[in-house]
This record gives sequence, structure tokens and C-alpha cells, in this order.
Amino acid sequence: MKVNRVQLKKGIYILPSLLTTCGVFCGFYAFIATMEDKFDVAAVAILIAMVFDGLDGRVARLTKTSSAFGVQYDSLADVISFGMAPAFLTYAWVLKPFGHLGWMAAFLFLLCGALRLARFNVTKPDLLGNNFLGLPIPAAAAVISSIIIAFEDLFFTKLDPIIMVGVVYCLAFLMVSNLKYPAFKQLEFKKRVPFTRFLFIVLVLYAFATVPKIALFIITGLYLLSGPFLFLKSVAQSSNAPQQQGVDPK
Repeated sequence: MKVNRVQLKKGIYILPSLLTTCGVFCGFYAFIATMEDKFDVAAVAILIAMVFDGLDGRVARLTKTSSAFGVQYDSLADVISFGMAPAFLTYAWVLKPFGHLGWMAAFLFLLCGALRLARFNVTKPDLLGNNFLGLPIPAAAAVISSIIIAFEDLFFTKLDPIIMVGVVYCLAFLMVSNLKYPAFKQLEFKKRVPFTRFLFIVLVLYAFATVPKIALFIITGLYLLSGPFLFLKSVAQSSNAPQQQGVDPK
């Protein structure tokens, strides 16, 4: 019985792989900062990993250096930087007093993030259009990071552990849910946009320039809520559609 094997090309593309490696380094450094009780620094390292995660794929497409190796490497990097790092950070920050219940909650976040990545890798992009199925794992990591930065640097305290457990469970559920989240895949800067959208972008940039920690906390929270909002919107539209079809045009 013959087994077909895929012969890999020798070598890897340097630039996108280097960007992915930088993301892995940021995720690893988040572990180091967490063990030194520098929780806000660890949260920032995770956010920097998000920047590299957003760059590697775009650079690969622009330079036509996309490869199967790059896809798999990027997924492994995401598990480290956006799954293991924020899970460990959350446990060390406020979940440790819960004992095994605390680290089980952190593990659930990691598990659901890994499942979310696996589902993303086997889902055809054309099926969802300009949306993600489930909360992306980098967005879930960004929510945790923004909470820690806000409470450590602005409120000089820690979030109530019980509330944080609820947040972790909520993020885990949303990652493996069927809720749709905006992917911004069709966002192009060459096309014309309405003035109101341009004004909104300017306001967001202004907020990040003046009060970055508060802006980050609000933006990540709004994105987190966008999934349930789009779901409720679609339910409302589907329930109104039969009523509109039954209206007599006379």
C-alpha cells in the first residue's frame, strides 16, 4: 500500500517567519514578566505579539511568500502568545487563590483557544466572508491584557477574582461559539469611505494618543460585545422579514 507524502521545499521564507518568531518571543517574555509579578509588562508583551501576528500574514501575502509551513508556525505561535501566555498571566494575577479551580479556568481558556485555532485552520475563508466564526484568540488575549493594564496602571488594584473567573469562562465560550465577529478583511485604504467613518477612525486614533489605556479597554470591550450584538441584530432582522412579506402592498 503506497502512502502519498507531501515533499516540502527546502528552506523557509525569512521575513514572515522572523515576524512570527518575534511574536513567539513576546509570548515567552510574557511568561518571564508574569513570574516576576510584572503583570502589566506581561500584558503589554502580549499586545506587542498581536502586532507581529497581524504583520506576518500581511507581509507574506504582499511579498508572495505564503507557505504551508508559515500557516502552521503561525498557529503554534498563536497558541503560545495568545493561549498559554494570557492563561498563565490570568492565573498568576488573580486566579491563584482558587487553587485547582483557578488553574482549571485558565486551562479552559487555553483549550478553547486551541480549538478555535484548529477550527479556523480547517474552515474555508469563503464560507464566512468578512467575518470570523467565534471570538478570535488574539482578541480574547487582548481583552485580558486590557483589563490587567487598566486595573494595574489606572485603578492600582486587581479585579475581583470571582468576576475574572466569569470573564475567563465568557471568553472561552465565545471563542468556540458560532457567533460571527468582524474580520475587517475588506478594509482598504485606497477606497473612498463615508465622512462619518473617517471621523470615527480619527477619534479612535486621538483616544489612543491621549488616553491609550482607557481607549484599549473600551475598544476591546466593544469588539467583545460586537459578536452578541450582530447575533441579536440578525435574529431581529429574521423575525421582521416574515412580517414584512405578509404585509399587503395595497
